[in-house]
Amino acid sequence: MLLLWIILATVTGGLIAVAIAHWLAYRVFAQYLHHMVSLSVGVLLSVALLHLLPEAFEQAGAGVHTLFGLMLASLIGFFVLEKIALLRHSHHHEHDGHHHHKGHDRHEARRGGVLILIGSSLHNLCDGVLVAAAFLTDPILGVLTAASIIVHEVPHKLGDFVVLINAGLPRRRAFGLILFTSLCTAIGGGVGYFVLQEAQTLVPYVLVVAASSFLYISVADLMPQMHERVAVSDAVPQLLLVAVGVAIIYGVTTFMHHGHDHSRDRAGTALEADHHRH
Repeated sequence: MLLLWIILATVTGGLIAVAIAHWLAYRVFAQYLHHMVSLSVGVLLSVALLHLLPEAFEQAGAGVHTLFGLMLASLIGFFVLEKIALLRHSHHHEHDGHHHHKGHDRHEARRGGVLILIGSSLHNLCDGVLVAAAFLTDPILGVLTAASIIVHEVPHKLGDFVVLINAGLPRRRAFGLILFTSLCTAIGGGVGYFVLQEAQTLVPYVLVVAASSFLYISVADLMPQMHERVAVSDAVPQLLLVAVGVAIIYGVTTFMHHGHDHSRDRAGTALEADHHRH
C-alpha cells in the first residue's frame, strides 16, 4: 500500500508541475519568450548551485573530491558530446537561406535540448528516491515532501519549456518530452522503495551529473544568447529576470531544506527508538 502512495504522489506531482509550467509557458509568458531565457538562466544556475550540489555534498560526506572529479568529467563530457553534434542545440529554422533537405531542421530540433532533458530526468529520479525515503519515514512527511517538490518543479519545468522551444521543438513534442522526464520521478520512487539503501549511495553522484548539465546549458548555451542583446534596454530586464529566477529557487530551496531537516530528525528518532527496543 505504501508503494502505491509513493507512485501516486510522484506521478500526480509530476503531472501538476508540468501542467502549471505548460500553462505559464504558452499562455502567460508566450510573448516574452526571449526574456524567459534570462529567467531560465537564474533558475537553472540556482537549482544546480543552491539545491543539487549542496544536497549531493551533504549526502556524500567524505567523498567530496570524488564528486568534484565527477563534476569536471561531466562538464568536459557534455562539451565533447556537443562538439561532435550529438547534443548540439540547433537555433536554425526552415527557409533561412541554408540549403538542406526537407525536414532537416525538424530533425535537428529534435536533437536540440537533449542535454536539458538528461539533467531533468536524473534530477527527477533523485526526487523520486527522496519522496520514497520520506514516505518510509512518515507518510505525512512523504506528502509534504511531494508537495514541496511540486513547488520546486514548476519554475524548473518552465525553464525546460523555454530551452526546448528555443531549440526549435514543436510545442506538443516539448510537452511530451518534459512529461516523460517528470515520470522519471515515479521510477525513482519505485527504485527508492525497493532498494533504498543502495539507491541512496548513488544519489549524490546522480545529482552532480544533473547539476553539471544545468550549469553547462546555462553557461554554454543560454548566456551567449543573452549577450547577443547588447542594448541597455535589454540588459536591465535580463539581470532582473536572472535575479527573479535565483530568488524563486532560493526561497523554494530554503523551504525544502527545513523539510529535509525535519525528515532527518524524525528518521533519527525512529532509528533510536528501534535500537532501544532491541
